[in-house]
Amino acid sequence: MNVLHLFSKFASKYFAVIVIFISMIAFVSPTTFTWIAPHITLLLGIIMFGMGLTLKLSDFGVVLKKPVPVVIGVIAQFVIMPLVAFGIAIALNLPPELAAGLVLVGACPGGTASNVMVYLAKGDVPVSVAMTSISTLLAPILTPFILFILADQWLPVDAGAMFVSIVKVIIIPIALGIILRRLLPNFVDKSVTVLPLISIVAILAIVSAVVGGNKENIATTGLLLFAAVMLHNSVGLALGYITAKLVGLDEAKRRAISIEVGMQNSGLGASLATVHFSPLAALPSALFSVWHNISGPLLVTFWGWIDSKRTKVDMDTKTPSL
Repeated sequence: MNVLHLFSKFASKYFAVIVIFISMIAFVSPTTFTWIAPHITLLLGIIMFGMGLTLKLSDFGVVLKKPVPVVIGVIAQFVIMPLVAFGIAIALNLPPELAAGLVLVGACPGGTASNVMVYLAKGDVPVSVAMTSISTLLAPILTPFILFILADQWLPVDAGAMFVSIVKVIIIPIALGIILRRLLPNFVDKSVTVLPLISIVAILAIVSAVVGGNKENIATTGLLLFAAVMLHNSVGLALGYITAKLVGLDEAKRRAISIEVGMQNSGLGASLATVHFSPLAALPSALFSVWHNISGPLLVTFWGWIDSKRTKVDMDTKTPSL
């Protein structure tokens, strides 16, 4: 277990590098990974089950104690990202499947990796966890609804079927994880340290399957789509922070909401696109998974630099002159 824990920490620390490396391999040798595609939904269910194992009722308590930051963050999550995706798809004139796929990832709830990024950024972790949890629980209703409103012009959206898919792949696995934690808390606490590794392997498998299955599409539209994904994520991070600042939240909550808004559950996007649209529509989610695991650490590093400069200024101000 100690070896697995150490490997899990290593994989979490260097996940951005690993996901880029695996994506490159999948592009060069697609047949090595395309067999995974039929199992994407199962893999996402495993990730969500692991999320359920880490959740406690106290994680939802912050919503009752301090609802304003969480409510503002969740609203921003489901308003900013879908509308930004829609605007980018129109502005760049993306092909219908890619446009719908970009809106789909924008309409997804926050990703679990965001909680780690918020912690590293010295953000408000309880707000981050509550936002991830609440947005995930709202996803069966809001994700199909938003997609139907914004993306039905490109591809037919069966909101009812998508609702059922999200309940199966997210709500049920999370509920099972919460129940198991309640029944076997000691066992879960001993095993929870390796959950990041399981999630990382599952995400890598999903990304590699989508990249491998879209080698030709990446070769023809890769640069345009990657630019769209980078812009989508960057604008989401910026507008999340600005929204929190405009409503008067403190710096820790601004950072939490920024990261929560900008980092999506791209695994869910890839799964829904594969099942309800096409492998091509899953490509924006796969590229988003690669990019937001690069932009997240970069933003953490930037904020760390800002904090160190503020600390230095404060020390210089307090130091008495001789």
